[in-house]
Amino acid sequence: MRILFVGDVVGNIGVAMIHEYLPQLKRDLKPQVTIVNGENSTPVGRGISQSIYKQILKDGADVVTMGNHTWDNAELYDFIGGANRLVRPANFPGDTPGQGWTKVKVNQQTLAVVNMQGRVFMNPMDDPFAKMQALLPELDTDFVFVDFHAETTSEKRAFAMRYDGQLSAVVGTHTHVQTSDAQVLQGGTAFMTEAGMTGPADSVLGMKADSVIERFENQRPTRYTVQEVGPGLLSGAVIDLNDKTGHATTIKPILISPQHPYQS
Repeated sequence: MRILFVGDVVGNIGVAMIHEYLPQLKRDLKPQVTIVNGENSTPVGRGISQSIYKQILKDGADVVTMGNHTWDNAELYDFIGGANRLVRPANFPGDTPGQGWTKVKVNQQTLAVVNMQGRVFMNPMDDPFAKMQALLPELDTDFVFVDFHAETTSEKRAFAMRYDGQLSAVVGTHTHVQTSDAQVLQGGTAFMTEAGMTGPADSVLGMKADSVIERFENQRPTRYTVQEVGPGLLSGAVIDLNDKTGHATTIKPILISPQHPYQS
């Protein structure tokens, strides 16, 4: 089984990069399951709209994952109940609308796609470690992919090592800068601290540089706005799983940018 995962889609440029390159990546890489994190995909870079959700699916995603900006676009409340391929963090507390995981049938196997959110330097959440432990019997499959949306590298890696051998892959999102540590852990779990973002290349994590620089220089509240012009980038990973065990055999980063043009 081959999984293609694309990191946080940011703003109009990110949506445009998905539209242009995801069909090409699927044609060339031939994944059985394609997963895209869409939690920053609105024009303002926070949340997702129904039209963008449908567009990402139309462009080739099988599942769209979310994160800490899940509820930042209020329109989500109107359609999340019927969005069976949209997955928000499973460790949101209480009776949160939507689903924290879904399943995709792949030939004779079933892949569970789970979204988790970290707690370090993030909003209060239920314990993702305990939630994952409780979920495993319910998932009832050896093929489990987790988009772990978290701030710190240590929490992401600790989660992956805690469940090494029990999960097929743990790939981090949220911090938007792709890391170079893609590896298969000793127990067979593919891990990458951060998939990176899909959005404006000439930006600070997708935002206009001037607004971010101003915040650092004067330490006063500043409204961040999405960079709306210039080239884009697309970041992610492709993961191969053993069809019998569900363990990963390889994980390789994907990066399309002005410095790394796409080569089919």
